[in-house]
Amino acid sequence: MSERNDYPTEPEAPHADVAVIGGSGLYALLDNASEHVINTPYGLPSDAITIAEIGGRKIAFLPRHGKDHRFPPHKIPYRANMWALRSLGVRQVLAPCAVGGLRPELGPGTFVVPDQLIDRTSGRVQTYYDEGAVHLAFADPYCPTGRELVLAEATQQRLNPVSGGTMVVVEGPRFSTRAESRWFTAIGGTVVNMTGHPEAVLARELELCYTSIALVTDLDAGVEAGEGVTMEEVFRVFRENTDRLRDLLLTVVTQLPEKRTCPCATALDGISLPIQLP
Repeated sequence: MSERNDYPTEPEAPHADVAVIGGSGLYALLDNASEHVINTPYGLPSDAITIAEIGGRKIAFLPRHGKDHRFPPHKIPYRANMWALRSLGVRQVLAPCAVGGLRPELGPGTFVVPDQLIDRTSGRVQTYYDEGAVHLAFADPYCPTGRELVLAEATQQRLNPVSGGTMVVVEGPRFSTRAESRWFTAIGGTVVNMTGHPEAVLARELELCYTSIALVTDLDAGVEAGEGVTMEEVFRVFRENTDRLRDLLLTVVTQLPEKRTCPCATALDGISLPIQLP
């Protein structure tokens, strides 16, 4: 399957080519935006999608948990979210998220741009292809072009980003035990999160570029002594870094190339699909 540019054909249909999926604490991003309710074969997304123009690009924003944070990690309508974005014309996604640091040097406020993922979730629907044999390559789960641009801009903005690392995605909604946290570190984990899967793999199944931007909000329970992670701490640190994250996102969305040359754009080449993509 080659690069697709087939957007909705209705005269007034909304359109965007880049999207940001906001994580915990990031429920709005765009000023002077239009709001659109998009239905999908998988139901409604987490919330209405807002669209605005930035630097000549149409940018979509979707709060992952909903504006009122009504969806816990294991109940987020991941399939509807990614399908809705693609149906708008989106082909590139930036996905900021809150994470726990699994190494002592990754303290609160650290930006990590991971290059690997370990799935430790259970029970989540993680594919669009419920019939037929569709096996996609997922050795490198994140877009190399998106990662490069995020790292360059984060460095330019003096955010001291960490390049690479493995995101361990757990089921939640509880935080890890100390033993689990130490185990995640032992198997090569860098940060731990509850929403990075199946979001990344669904993006790949739709030939979307997907770049995770992980903001460390706490050191996970097994990294240091103390009471362990609390939800209050996570939200506090995210709030303190929201402006830095927003500045990074609003710059990178204008730098993403209009014509994709990364492997994400041809992830489905040569594969016969049991469903028709939007």
